[in-house]
Amino acid sequence: MCASAALPVRPELGRLLYLFARIMRPTTCVEFGTSFGASLLYIAAALRDNGRGHVFGTELNRAKLARASAYVERCGLRPQATILEGDARETLAGVEGPLDLVLLDGWKELYLSVLQVLEPKMRPGTLVVADNLSMLPEAYTDWVRDAKSGYVSVSLPLGDGVEISLRQV
Repeated sequence: MCASAALPVRPELGRLLYLFARIMRPTTCVEFGTSFGASLLYIAAALRDNGRGHVFGTELNRAKLARASAYVERCGLRPQATILEGDARETLAGVEGPLDLVLLDGWKELYLSVLQVLEPKMRPGTLVVADNLSMLPEAYTDWVRDAKSGYVSVSLPLGDGVEISLRQV
């Protein structure tokens, strides 16, 4: 993949994230794979419209982080959004829980390890949205589809597919 590629969520997934965040009225959200910030903006806009909550994004690429930060600023969403620079397995480990909404949309091979870093911070009822289902490693889908892991999951045919999982424990 080109480091300068935008890789945004599709508009229908963005609207779904906005709806989830409006309905759930989350306090703390996290996003793995901010890129240029499209999904972060949908979530942050919902938090603004709710009058509460904060989303923490994470981005490894400095140029993308700078561009996403500029979009957050331009949209007036700085009070609702923070983008952390670095490896999500490290940066998101520092976000305090409980987590209410998690979006996984970065390197597909890292979805499971990022999720497992976040699990101790999740409350029962945390919603996990994983984009690009058709590209996900089997280990991730096996994990969230196994009731022993503490999730109930459903796949939706949006774009390349989305796996939506509810944390039950």
